[in-house]
Amino acid sequence: MIKHNWTKEEILAIYNKPMMELLYEAASVHREHHNPNQVQVSTLLSIKTGGCPEDCGYCPQAARYHTDIEGNDLMSVPHVKAQALRAKASGSSRVCMGAAWRNVKDGEEFDQVLEMVRTINKLDMEVCCTLGMITENQAQRLAEAGLYAYNHNLDTSEDYYKDVISTRAYQDRLATIGNVRKTNVTVCSGGIIGMGEAVEDRAGMLVALASLSPQPESVPINALVPVEGTPMGEIEKVSIWEMIRMVATTRIVMPQTQVRLSAGRTEMSREGQAMCFFAGANSIFAGDKLLTTPNPDVNEDMKMFELLGLQPMKPFVKKAQPETVEAQYSQYKEQGEKPKWTRPGHTIDRNEAAKAKAKL
Repeated sequence: MIKHNWTKEEILAIYNKPMMELLYEAASVHREHHNPNQVQVSTLLSIKTGGCPEDCGYCPQAARYHTDIEGNDLMSVPHVKAQALRAKASGSSRVCMGAAWRNVKDGEEFDQVLEMVRTINKLDMEVCCTLGMITENQAQRLAEAGLYAYNHNLDTSEDYYKDVISTRAYQDRLATIGNVRKTNVTVCSGGIIGMGEAVEDRAGMLVALASLSPQPESVPINALVPVEGTPMGEIEKVSIWEMIRMVATTRIVMPQTQVRLSAGRTEMSREGQAMCFFAGANSIFAGDKLLTTPNPDVNEDMKMFELLGLQPMKPFVKKAQPETVEAQYSQYKEQGEKPKWTRPGHTIDRNEAAKAKAKL
């Protein structure tokens, strides 16, 4: 029986357990619902980099901050196919495509993304997209193309969210997840720790995710990777012990979910990552980059898997492969929608300071 009415106090009590008790409980839950020796390997591909109009305090792709990120226009379908084949050859079963957009807009670029989804699904790989906010019709079009998962992170608790982002509302994120849930596409939604939030905010984020019905099929747990030029560029990196606690707590609270050990792995030793796998993480991102931040080399990951006796998970283990509907047979057509996504209107001092510094 999956519990959807977790309270912040209940989750904090789990998070703050003595480490050995927490690990034992999380590992027991993990073994009840998953094969502990299988970890999904996914490849994250930035299909459109930089120039984002949002002001997310952690993100080097925001146009208003001055970072060393090189922007690029939307990739071509053949380029994406080549990258997907390379990822498959190296052991990945899922390709996650990210575009630095606030929200999806109907038109030529979205049609191109739909063709990328069709192309990768035909390679017998799971396809995930993270494209910003989407409407119900756009979600249906992605589903028809063969999309397996849609990623839209909550990032943090609703309370702390206003200290991270001022250009979109928390409810818009929940609305996007709701639109995805009206299709057969699975939901991938998690967050970032180490942004200056309190432990209570970490628990609050898990309350929000666990309260969704059904709970997300995937929950990425990211450690902030501070990037110079962003408002959070000088924040001290989170410790491995906090990551282990967060992974273990997530596993207990959402037992059937794939817990994804995401950004920040370059700072983790093999021993630290092994502890995360023991605590219930059963997915990683492979490749030299996570959109724009460093990531361990795939060959190093495979050496770690061999050392720990882990096997890469095959695609479509948790859910059957979706069918691809070709564009000419699609039931859902472009509607030229112009949804009014929220702009809260408040300002965040450190975000404004980073913006002003970028102008100089």
